[in-house]
Amino acid sequence: MITFENVTKAYDNGTVALDNISFHIDKGEFVFVVGPSGAGKSTITRLLMHEELPTSGSILVDGIAVQDLKRPEIPYLRRSIGVVFQDFRLLDDRNVYENVSFAMQIVGASRREIRRQVPSLLSMVGLSHKAKLLPTQLSRGEAQRVSLARALANNPPILLADEPTASLPPKTAFEIVELIGEINARGTTVVMATHAKDIVDNMKKRVIAIEDGLLVRDEVKGGYGFETR
Repeated sequence: MITFENVTKAYDNGTVALDNISFHIDKGEFVFVVGPSGAGKSTITRLLMHEELPTSGSILVDGIAVQDLKRPEIPYLRRSIGVVFQDFRLLDDRNVYENVSFAMQIVGASRREIRRQVPSLLSMVGLSHKAKLLPTQLSRGEAQRVSLARALANNPPILLADEPTASLPPKTAFEIVELIGEINARGTTVVMATHAKDIVDNMKKRVIAIEDGLLVRDEVKGGYGFETR
């Protein structure tokens, strides 16, 4: 589903965010990407979304050569990838239902499709009873659940989660990761960048560890493996 082949990303100021890294993620896998701040984890997300281009090497997403895409093709790549961020990025002037439905509207989904899909997604994340509330009326955990539902609105085969639990209390963080695990169990490929040592150690999923732009470890059932502050 995802392949990085000898990927290097260097910026104009001389910073090398990724240094000749290679890995392959199969369909349906759940992979943690871990490492210290500034290690290169977020660069991987930006490269997958075509927000950045590699300096060298190749990136394949479901058989598509990301670095070779022309501008009109980029939105089709992004539709195949749902993204969840640390800061939720919800629209404060729209209620929960509207936040999720908006993701479908911008890709041209019909009203019938939206009426069928959105209630199902809200039920999956446990928020059917809060469909009419605004994001400001939700807890942080509930807001992240809305963000998850929105990321899945167009049935993407890949879910990227960039520090999705960083601002959440421990119990809520574990609940969010359990929900992501359930989404993975339904067949969605999950790549989650995180500093959450307890979660990584507890889940025993595949771990790709990045440090100073280098891939230093790739373990099938790994732990976090870095000191935390």
